[in-house]
Amino acid sequence: MQADVLRVPVGPGAMHVERFGHGGMAVILIHGFATSSFLWRNVAPAITEAGHTAYAIDLFGHGESDRPSDADFGIAAQAEYLDAAMTALRVARGIIVGVDIGGDVALRLAATRAERVEKLVLINTPAFDEIPAKDITQMQRSTAKFAFRTTRGILGAAPLVEGVLKGSVANPEHMPVKLIARYLAPFVGKDGVNHLLTLASSITSEDMEDVDLKSIHVPALVVWGDQDQWLDKRVADRLVNELPDGRLVRMPGVGRLIPEENPEQLADLLLDFMRRRAVA
Repeated sequence: MQADVLRVPVGPGAMHVERFGHGGMAVILIHGFATSSFLWRNVAPAITEAGHTAYAIDLFGHGESDRPSDADFGIAAQAEYLDAAMTALRVARGIIVGVDIGGDVALRLAATRAERVEKLVLINTPAFDEIPAKDITQMQRSTAKFAFRTTRGILGAAPLVEGVLKGSVANPEHMPVKLIARYLAPFVGKDGVNHLLTLASSITSEDMEDVDLKSIHVPALVVWGDQDQWLDKRVADRLVNELPDGRLVRMPGVGRLIPEENPEQLADLLLDFMRRRAVA
């Protein structure tokens, strides 16, 4: 299915958005660290076929979105950019779906711009003392010497991106070399490693410290790939217990990147959740 490719102004630059379909509910799809809107290519068409509109976005600084050197790429800033993007897209309210840190952006939006969020879907989302998750903390500990060493050559970021992506799936066949290359593309070039490390360093727990999960009263579906090596699986239960209207679905045998490993079941879960009425 061919998407409409949009450039959406958000203040310090523009975000890349791929719009699938028209009409029905608006579903905002947010990727996580080291991926992009490409992650949703096998989920968005199912949303459209059900009569809704899917917006797969590249977080600011990620994928094909702008990445000015002096911009803020943290979770709080991303929630503000998303709010601005929804205004530009003329989407007043939507179903917000986030994987990994994309889920944190969704939570932040729900806490600070409640009128924007109809429902939440959180997929392997870091929370509590697991922000940032282990993949990012490992990268944040990368020394300047390591960064300098890996910048030699246009594919210097490859070892870092490959490590995150391979660790985000349970079955290595779901992350072949060609797919890694597709996700690596935004980080190719002499500045690729530096930008990747900038994105990693921007993820801090401080951006979520003032988010009161108990204040988020919209229906929330927590979907958890049980083979996520970057997060403690107990985070899922804690999230559901904190959210006033949350429910949990665990997926055995898959990792963080459920849209890559099990897009059909994820799409079915999402559409079923969209049909459910909120708890009175």
